[in-house]
Amino acid sequence: MKMLLLGTKKMFLQILWCFSLISLSSQTRSHYNFVVREARYTRLCSTKSILTVNGKFPGPAIKVYKGDTIYVNVHNRGKNNITIHWHGVKQPRNPWTDGPEYITQCPIQPGRSFRQKIVFSTEEGTLWWHAHSDWSRATVHGPIYIYPKKNSSGYPFPKPQYEVPIILGEWWKSDLNKVFTQFIKSGGAPNNSDAVTINGQPGDLYNCSQSGTFKLNVEHGKTYHLRIINAAMNLILFFSVSKHNLTLFAHDAMYTKELTTSYICIAPGQTMDVLLHANQNPNNKYYMAARAYSTGVGVPFDNSTTTAIIQYNNNNENSTPSFPFLPSPNDTKSAFAFIRSIRGYPEENPFTCPLNIKTHIVTTISVNTFPCPRGRSPSSCQAPNSTIFAASMNNISFVTPRTDILEAYYYHINGVYRKGFPSFPPYVFNFTGDFLPLELNIPKRGTKVKVLKYGSTVEVVFQGTNLVAGIDHPMHIHGFSFHVIGYGFGNFNRSRDPKNYNLVDPPLQNTVIVPIKGWAAIRFRATNPGVWLMHCHLDRHLSWGMETVFIVKNGKASNETLPPPPPDMPPC
Repeated sequence: MKMLLLGTKKMFLQILWCFSLISLSSQTRSHYNFVVREARYTRLCSTKSILTVNGKFPGPAIKVYKGDTIYVNVHNRGKNNITIHWHGVKQPRNPWTDGPEYITQCPIQPGRSFRQKIVFSTEEGTLWWHAHSDWSRATVHGPIYIYPKKNSSGYPFPKPQYEVPIILGEWWKSDLNKVFTQFIKSGGAPNNSDAVTINGQPGDLYNCSQSGTFKLNVEHGKTYHLRIINAAMNLILFFSVSKHNLTLFAHDAMYTKELTTSYICIAPGQTMDVLLHANQNPNNKYYMAARAYSTGVGVPFDNSTTTAIIQYNNNNENSTPSFPFLPSPNDTKSAFAFIRSIRGYPEENPFTCPLNIKTHIVTTISVNTFPCPRGRSPSSCQAPNSTIFAASMNNISFVTPRTDILEAYYYHINGVYRKGFPSFPPYVFNFTGDFLPLELNIPKRGTKVKVLKYGSTVEVVFQGTNLVAGIDHPMHIHGFSFHVIGYGFGNFNRSRDPKNYNLVDPPLQNTVIVPIKGWAAIRFRATNPGVWLMHCHLDRHLSWGMETVFIVKNGKASNETLPPPPPDMPPC
């Protein structure tokens, strides 16, 4: 009888999942309720409480049409402060509800609520939402589906029959608050995650995980739209599907030229819209898998592999799935062979790449150290040489204020931030050299911002350095999509490297991977007034200070001006 009940439950879940694959564009709505609360989840043989939205992990999907405006009522029923960020949504003239803690708002305190207005504009494809306070986003995140505008011609290719979210993440056995507070207090690196996950499940290769492995039942001959999101905290990931090619058609909710590939490389914060054609032997099963791309010498990381299963019409329940090819964890050549092959789709994208640049910025992005604070035992400072870790942009380790920068800017409140984030590195040295003076490791602390004139054309070159530990950095800018015009290894050369920029069909993204010991260049127009955060999307680096803020001044017209805040902004 028990076997019969288990079989019936499994069949019900499979039927439920099949229904969930049907195109759900008809289920868009204009109002959502997010209740942030703890829920009990079991993974890797143990159960713990995690912070969720509406008790779900991953959290609920938001579904909209291009250009919609929606409202999300966020109710904090947790124990700690929280904010929610709508990653990649440009929020034109609406930074008030963008979400980063103490940048555009004070946090939503326990027991309080905040009604957030989310303004969609040119985005189309997949984005995501996540917490933007401490490390809460590890479990507080979910997908955003953005369908083509109502009554439009739809996708620039035949519409796929089904859509499936593929949310890549990390799981810690320990309480995440303890992981966060421990590494901040010690000054060392955080404990690595215990598993990588697909849709919240570690997969077959981990203990106590086989029964929960995510399974995708497909029908031979059909096309599936995979909405892939890297929600991992600290891992760039390779992802592939055994014996099936993937066709990329959008990146960060902006169309690309179609790119057929056997694997992708996706950074935390990035989203990719991919077509999978179910065209293989239906009598077999196939793994989809993801594992880290991590290049830092001596930098520990979670080197495990997460899996999910593709099977055709529930065939061969007991057969062993075949495993896909994944590049080696330190395979920079494969990572950037994929990354550099992505091309924008100018006919479908809303912005042309600026050619006449008015504002040039070159910023170093570095892992640093501070001396052990006075009065502490050297053994309590757990970064190299009894120091504490830091991170910086142009040698400034960002200090987050205790009231939000947007309010200070709007109401002209002094003492919260300072203008003058440098346009060029204050110290010029061999940024990617193997042997660098130790005195360069120590940055300055500060809350410096970069002010941009409305409408200015901006080029930013992110220059990686080899201070302390060189590694790839996914750099994200709130409020904008930007053209990724070039990558290179070594030190950026202002005379030589711009000659190789792609100014014809650069992809539009909101997060760019800066290669280890290398650089990446982007361009955008500053036509979104307000306060917008720029930061590394490896959360340990964000926690250490690898961030700064753009303040875009008002234009002259009324539709180029920042409106006043909503009446229910959370108090500090």
